[in-house]
Amino acid sequence: MQLKHLRTLLSPQDGAAKVTCMAWSQNNAKFAVCTVDRVVLLYDEHGERRDKFSTKPADMKYGRKSYMVKGMAFSPDSTKIAIGQTDNIIYVYKIGEDWGDKKVICNKFIQTSAVTCLQWPAEYIIVFGLAEGKVRLANTKTNKSSTIYGTDSYVVSLTTNCSGKGILSGHADGTIVRYFFDDEGSGESQGKLVNHPCPPYALAWATNSIVAAGCDRRIVAYGKEGHVLQTFDYSRDPLEREFTTAAASPGGQSIVLGSYDRLRVLNWSPRRNVWEEAKPKEIANLYTITALAWKRDGSRLCAGTLCGGVEQFDCCLRRSIYKNKFELTYVGPSQVIVKNLSSGTRVVLKSHYGYEVEEVKILGKERYLVAHTSDTLLLGDLTTNRLSEVAWQGSGGNEKYFFENENVCMIFNAGELTLVEYGSNDTLGSVRTEFMNPHLISVRINERRQRGMEDNKKLAYLVDIKTIAIVDLIGGYNIGTISHESRVDWLELNETGHKLLFRDRKLRLHLYDIESCSKTMILNFCSYVQWVPGSDVLVAQNRNNLCVWYNIEAPERVTTSSIRGDVVGLERGGGKTEVMVTEGVTTVAYTLDEGLIEFGTAIDDGNYTRATAFLETLEMTPETEAMWKTLSKLSLEAKQLHIAERCFSALGHVAKARFLHETNEIADQVSREYGGEGTDFYQVRARLAMLEKNYKLAEMIFLEQNAVEEAMDMYQELHRWDECIAVAEAKGHPALEKLRRGYYQWLMDTQQEERAGELQESQGDGLAAISLYLKAGLPAKAARLVLNREELLANTELVEHITAALIKGELYERAGDLFEKIRNPQRALECYCKGSAFMKAVELARLAFPVEVVRLEEAWGDHLVQQKQLDAAINHYIEARCSIKAIEAALGARQWKKAIYILDLQDQNTASKYYPRVAQHYASLQEYEIAEELYAKGDRTKDAIDMYTQAGRWEQAHKLAMKCMRPEDVSVLYITQAQEMEKQGKYREAERLYVTVEEPDLAISMFKKYKLYDDMIRLVGKHHPDLLSDTHLHLGKELEAEGRLQEAEYHYLEAQEWKATVNMYRSSGLWEEAYRVAKAHGGANAHKHVAYLWAKSLGGEAAVRLLNKLGLLEAAIDHAADNCSFEFAFELSRLALKHKTPEIHLRYAMYLEDEGKFEEAEAEFIKAGKPKEAVLMFVHNQDWEAAQRVAEAHDPDSVAEVLVGQARGALEEKDFQKAEGLLLRAQRPGLALNYYKEAGLWSDALRICKDYVPSQLEALQEEYEREATKKGARGMEGLVEQARQWEQAGEYSRAVDCYLKVRDAGSSSLVEKCWLKAAELSIKFLPPARSLEVVRAVGPQLIGIGKPSAAAELYLNLDLVKEAIDAFIEGEEWNKAKRVAKELDPRYEDYVDQCYKQFLKSQGKVDSLVGVDVVAALDLYVEQGQWDKCIETATKQNYKILHKYVALYATHLIREGGYAQALALYVQHGAPANPQNFNIYKRIFTDMVSSPGTNSAEAYHSWADLRDVLFNLCENLVKSSEANSPAHEEFETMLLIAHYYATRSAAQSVKELETVAARLSVSLLRHTQLLPADKAFYEAGIAAKAVGWENMAFIFLNRFLDLTDAIEEGTLDALDHSDFQDTDIPFEVPLPAKQHVPEAQREEVRDWVLTVSMDQRLEQVLPRDERGAYEASLVAASTGVRALPCLITGYPILRNKIEFKRPGKAANKKNWNKFLMAIKTSHSPMCQDVLKFISQWCGGLPSTSFSFQ
Repeated sequence: MQLKHLRTLLSPQDGAAKVTCMAWSQNNAKFAVCTVDRVVLLYDEHGERRDKFSTKPADMKYGRKSYMVKGMAFSPDSTKIAIGQTDNIIYVYKIGEDWGDKKVICNKFIQTSAVTCLQWPAEYIIVFGLAEGKVRLANTKTNKSSTIYGTDSYVVSLTTNCSGKGILSGHADGTIVRYFFDDEGSGESQGKLVNHPCPPYALAWATNSIVAAGCDRRIVAYGKEGHVLQTFDYSRDPLEREFTTAAASPGGQSIVLGSYDRLRVLNWSPRRNVWEEAKPKEIANLYTITALAWKRDGSRLCAGTLCGGVEQFDCCLRRSIYKNKFELTYVGPSQVIVKNLSSGTRVVLKSHYGYEVEEVKILGKERYLVAHTSDTLLLGDLTTNRLSEVAWQGSGGNEKYFFENENVCMIFNAGELTLVEYGSNDTLGSVRTEFMNPHLISVRINERRQRGMEDNKKLAYLVDIKTIAIVDLIGGYNIGTISHESRVDWLELNETGHKLLFRDRKLRLHLYDIESCSKTMILNFCSYVQWVPGSDVLVAQNRNNLCVWYNIEAPERVTTSSIRGDVVGLERGGGKTEVMVTEGVTTVAYTLDEGLIEFGTAIDDGNYTRATAFLETLEMTPETEAMWKTLSKLSLEAKQLHIAERCFSALGHVAKARFLHETNEIADQVSREYGGEGTDFYQVRARLAMLEKNYKLAEMIFLEQNAVEEAMDMYQELHRWDECIAVAEAKGHPALEKLRRGYYQWLMDTQQEERAGELQESQGDGLAAISLYLKAGLPAKAARLVLNREELLANTELVEHITAALIKGELYERAGDLFEKIRNPQRALECYCKGSAFMKAVELARLAFPVEVVRLEEAWGDHLVQQKQLDAAINHYIEARCSIKAIEAALGARQWKKAIYILDLQDQNTASKYYPRVAQHYASLQEYEIAEELYAKGDRTKDAIDMYTQAGRWEQAHKLAMKCMRPEDVSVLYITQAQEMEKQGKYREAERLYVTVEEPDLAISMFKKYKLYDDMIRLVGKHHPDLLSDTHLHLGKELEAEGRLQEAEYHYLEAQEWKATVNMYRSSGLWEEAYRVAKAHGGANAHKHVAYLWAKSLGGEAAVRLLNKLGLLEAAIDHAADNCSFEFAFELSRLALKHKTPEIHLRYAMYLEDEGKFEEAEAEFIKAGKPKEAVLMFVHNQDWEAAQRVAEAHDPDSVAEVLVGQARGALEEKDFQKAEGLLLRAQRPGLALNYYKEAGLWSDALRICKDYVPSQLEALQEEYEREATKKGARGMEGLVEQARQWEQAGEYSRAVDCYLKVRDAGSSSLVEKCWLKAAELSIKFLPPARSLEVVRAVGPQLIGIGKPSAAAELYLNLDLVKEAIDAFIEGEEWNKAKRVAKELDPRYEDYVDQCYKQFLKSQGKVDSLVGVDVVAALDLYVEQGQWDKCIETATKQNYKILHKYVALYATHLIREGGYAQALALYVQHGAPANPQNFNIYKRIFTDMVSSPGTNSAEAYHSWADLRDVLFNLCENLVKSSEANSPAHEEFETMLLIAHYYATRSAAQSVKELETVAARLSVSLLRHTQLLPADKAFYEAGIAAKAVGWENMAFIFLNRFLDLTDAIEEGTLDALDHSDFQDTDIPFEVPLPAKQHVPEAQREEVRDWVLTVSMDQRLEQVLPRDERGAYEASLVAASTGVRALPCLITGYPILRNKIEFKRPGKAANKKNWNKFLMAIKTSHSPMCQDVLKFISQWCGGLPSTSFSFQ
């Protein structure tokens, strides 16, 4: 760190006037200086003086100068200053937040001695030192002070650590004492730490050590426990004086010490772990530094001097500018100040652990800070000033940061996502995911506070492309996992983290409820989706629909509205929420219902205050009233009674509002008196229960508090006397009798005689009660009382009185009961009948008057019918034998089955009129078959037809109609019915009727008439598909005429007539629609044409704006020019694309040229800067004069071209003289030359060439000769003649050249003579080199014309032997070639032979080749695929050659899938032990064991062949160098397997040996490292199942199913090997590449295994033998002893062993005898072959009792 002087804040005085103390505020905004005059000066952060105030003495009587200020400090909130004075007092001044606020003393602390130093480390806590040696604490909240610790020595200095949690005091005797309020887990000791050699006036506490200095001119750095780390000794420096003060930087990385004229700087080096001294800051005439103060952000240091001056220094290690927007000031290794240059705001970035900040970046729209240290990562939000530091091991800068979420930073690194919440120094969480797209991660951090939820932090992310995980970041556990069937491409949690939305690749939107773990698909084709900010309202788009879910708890309730564009965003503010939709070129805002959003969200969050505040802003409407009601209910439940009172006031429920107001007053009073929640007070709870009409609960609450009177008062106030009396009775209240009397009197006063009667009855006074009942007009109650009391029945007068009252009151049934009781049946029956009490009447009649029963039953039925109790009446009518009435009642009661039952018992005439009514009922139930049957019974077939017709069952109706009507009548009926349906608007029904009678055209006409075009189109498509396109077109025109353009568009497009659609929209001025259609349907350029026409219709600036927006401006200009609209093109280019103007001029010129307006075209060409085009135009029109004029004026380079053009004209007129003159003027003699050549005037050409271009003369001469050659015989004869002339003139070289130029012009003999002549002359007369060259040139030419012998003769003349041989070979004269080679150069004999072989090969003359080169012939057979001939020929050669071609053929067969033929080949020719053949043998083995259909007796011969070949191979291996090698052992194992397979197939042919076959299948399992495991286990399981070994079958087939699943998954990792522990069945087997068992068989196995496992009748264990081991295992797990396998079954031989001569070969005696017995009984040739093989393999059989006949 370096100090740079910035400015002088306070100028020094001439004499001593020392600055006693200084302090910076915590918020960096204020700086205070206390002068010798005891005045505090206040400066702002820029060093401007803004305010001042004077301090005051403890007691004014001693005067204003009676003290000095020794200590000063700002409070942590920067609004107060503490001043420590030598007159034994500390004052705390409140200075306010703004400059100029009034300064008031808010605390004072009187002490027993002078205050010497002071610090304010934490809220409310001031720490200070006293002259008497104590260090004390003053609490500004309680206004009390206390001693922390005391010493006997004056406190000279006091400082705190960087966090303010610890203090250090320096004392006059050199003692340094440490004290912690909180040691923050450091474990450092407290108390006396160091004894410094002198008073440590300069004392500073840095991060890593304590630095002290004083008058001995030494600086000492002490470690954390007081040992000396470093000493800087300046005692011998004559210029140094004592150190007076010291200050540590806020980051604790630097320390500044003040002395005389000098500031010394120490910087901590983290790498070396020592203090390093920087260059000291020396300022002459500064005098002694008396005070130092460091700004809290570390950027400024202020020094106060003895003369009263204050100097400000800039402190920084380095400073840099970031992207010209931010200034980064490194004030220490671990502290950086980031300043926004435009706004001036600053953020202090600091490593709390003291690590060096390496690099600072500002990312995320320049809002977020990212910085690295060696061990941590610093993150910050510049807007909210929230900073975080988290442990982070460097990963090479590969991290990717995402700042989409304002609360949390997402960091991706090496497949891991880490979340850091701004303002927190711990990582919020980390998960593994490969998906870095922020749309696939959603984090919600306390975004909407909910009632009863303090912290809510959730994360949703993708585990893989189809799986979403949801994590609670507070607990760090998974709260949900969603497995989806297709790829997820977007997800987001709602703000409360309770719901998750996600969309998949198929654009389906799903909602997941985290609490219930339920997933709901809520929308298809979702192109946009977003939560509304600050709520749980959801907005999404589905095609042209805007979908809004105001209540996400009910996802089925969605509000849908149509939109014409695409949703692009949501805007919420100013009391409204708008969805922004782009419709073409405009953006339209759709407003959502803010009431539903805001109110719903507040209610969901339990924030009723917010809900109330919102409702206050709304007018009272039915919707608002409903919201107030909801809020009143919820606030009452939540006991928010003030809100509930406000709700009832708003709703006009005055009584409830008043009652709640009184309740609130009680609650508030209780809360004031006793504290706590007033709503828990018993009166409040009881009143709330009363409000809910739960009086019993209110009573209980009162009685719990023994408030009996209050409970009774409540009931009395409600006039609930019974409950009141009950409470009084229960509690033994003295006023009980009084209450009862009062209650009776009240009842009588209020004329409640009934209640009074009940009261008297309850007190046992029957007569009084009856009297009151009769008075109240309640004779029934009186009768009830009399009936219950025998003694009252005896009172005849009383009974008469009551019965009269009952009859008068028409209470006949009760009167009847009374008459029956007093034995008067006649009166009783009359009363029962009058009172319709027929049940009692019938019962009485049966006893007393039996004749009357039938009449009473009918009367009872009639009464029930009147009472509409028809179903009850039916049985009574049946009892009374009234059938018609019973039927009517059954129909009326809808007892249809009963009605049918009764009808079926009646005669036809009676029943027929009722059947249709029942049928109508069954028709209404859609039970049409029953209805039809009933209509038939009622002879109403036409009604049945109508029923089917109305039900839309046209087929049944048609069928019925055809039975009983003529076809034409049916047709008329249906058409009439259809027309009726049509009138009723039932078009679909009418359509079905028309179609049923094959009249679809009538249906089409109907739909057209009613403009139901969709249905019309559907029918046309179905019945007249050829007319569909015309129909669409016709409809399109009709709809266009009606102005229904969108519908018309649909039909035009269906008819493939997009142009008509575009023209329709154009004619209506709807250009935007026309453009849309053209773009969607009109191919690549149609929309550009429409845009052009649209722009043309607008014109001017508007056209330019439109075309710019569509990105078609340049294309439109080109289009205008193409369509000859040059004015429009010029206008567009003038307004927007000036660089296109010349191009348009050029195109206009071309247009004028085509029109023949040459003068105008000339002007346009010149404007386009293309005068050459004008010249060419005039040249084209042969207006030479005009062309010359334009060329000379505008394009001098073109003058020559004009002359050339003129010359061409002269040439066409054959005026060669004139043409030559013009071309020479144009300086183009070459053209003249060419023209003469083209005209065949070679003499003139040669003349011109000689005169003007002599360099080309020789070439021209050659060309002339070539021309002569081209002219054929005539030309050739000329050349021959010329050659002869050269020859005669002795010019042999030229003669040779001439002869060589002669080419075949129809006479090869002439050519041959010329070439031979040339060769002859060259040999005779020219130098050897030239003659060699000529012969080499002539030889191939002669060969080319079929004269190889002549060429060979020539070559031999010059001793060119190789060339001569090649010439003979070319002519296929092999004998001559051989003779020349033999006689002239024997080296070439092999060459000739080789060529001869090659010739025979190429001609395919293999038979001739055999005699020359057998191997070549064999190779040729192989190439031609003649394998049989190849093998046949190879057989005649040696063994090695034969097996080379056998191997090649076998390899070919295996590639073609013919392993069986390959096997047959080796069966025929033997299997040599060549290592290069090993792979072939293995491949034959692998293909054979993997092939299907080999598990049968029929496969025996294949297995026997494989076995025999492998046996032959093993025998050969024993004799070879490969004996006992790993390969040999592997083939031995393969031989054993092949033997097992062959023996199994043989055993399968004999019924008695099926267990042997099964055992062999089981034994093969120990070789599954060489066999397909799934096939082996399948065959073993099926074999075991077949012989009834169900345990084994179950285990093996279960294993088979596991293997098939493993094959599907591509891994064996999931296999469970527990069933095969302690067996020799291997676990590590190769995974089969494919399924070897077909799907059908796999399903059968799966069903069987499932069935068996459900039965649970099998034990899942393999059978064991006497060893305690698995019976088929060769190795006993307990002992490790290996048994020999049986040659017949493969099972281990434990006893009764039969040994063979060959060691290691044995059989189980029982199995051997069984096998021999089976052969004897069955004479199976396969089994005999097995025995024969065993005899060969094992060196003979144990006994000779069996022969192989």
